[in-house]
Amino acid sequence: MKTLLQYLFTGKSLSQEQAFIALKDIASGNQNEAQVAAFLSVYNMRIPTVDEVTGFRKAMLELATPIKFKHKNTLDIVGTGGDGKDTFNISTLAAFVCAGAGVKVTKSGNYGFSSVSGASNVLECNGIKFATTEQQLNEQLEASNITFLHAPLFHPAIKNVANVRKQLQVKTIFNLLGPLVNPCNPKTKIIGVHSEFVGKLYKEVLKSTTENFAIVHSLDGYDEISLTGDTRVFTKKNIQIHEPSSFSFKPVKKEELYGGKTIAANAKLFMNILKGKGTPSQNNVVIANAALAISLYEQNSYHAAVRIAQQSLYSGKALESFKALKQIQ
Repeated sequence: MKTLLQYLFTGKSLSQEQAFIALKDIASGNQNEAQVAAFLSVYNMRIPTVDEVTGFRKAMLELATPIKFKHKNTLDIVGTGGDGKDTFNISTLAAFVCAGAGVKVTKSGNYGFSSVSGASNVLECNGIKFATTEQQLNEQLEASNITFLHAPLFHPAIKNVANVRKQLQVKTIFNLLGPLVNPCNPKTKIIGVHSEFVGKLYKEVLKSTTENFAIVHSLDGYDEISLTGDTRVFTKKNIQIHEPSSFSFKPVKKEELYGGKTIAANAKLFMNILKGKGTPSQNNVVIANAALAISLYEQNSYHAAVRIAQQSLYSGKALESFKALKQIQ
């Protein structure tokens, strides 16, 4: 690790193979926390290259606990985190709206390291116990159209750096990698990113794969469709910028997306919105993100998907999916 750090400190980048080996070395758990922190800090001072991210991703997917689902096409809707906006858990709520609409969702996530509450925090606080086996995950998906893969249970690399990340309290390369390394590697992905550079990076990493994806970045820094301003959407075919009206909604104010200061506050707000008791702005942001995911998964129009997402949330179908997931423990 010392030699690797000296190499990186000179400003050089890693090849795919070097990145692959480095990540596997960290995943072994044999490196001390100071060295791991130094390695993570390198990528806070510069954007990793496409080769580095490709190598890191390859290593993490190779080391991950393999998970197979009966359904060949599943969806993950996830954000990198690290945008510093402290919003409520928009992508996790959108995932349940998708499930309520009949989409098979295999969502991945983790505890929040650079924000108050990650997907794992809010689900755990609301009584969801994380599945640990392929059988449990399949049972959850069949019963509720959704299952949740808590990243440390399936990724030794994430588990071994958890303490360092918690102490750093800033986004790291693992925030960047997380959305790319769902152990079941869903064929359809909606990924939220906090910067244009990361969006371009993801597009380059994913464009040669068989995965169907859309990467979203609100121009004012949110890692999702925030409706607080224009949103850049990256797909295999192109990159487009959409204003809130393009998503069928009026602009919202940033303070309307605030999640709260504690995990408990976020968890309470999460359930309030899932029960259909959110404010119009909260509901609209969730629906906008869910609709993009549904349209990508079903290969239908976005505006048709908006109506499907609205029905899922307002009819209680999204809440039913949550309750069904909670029962399969």
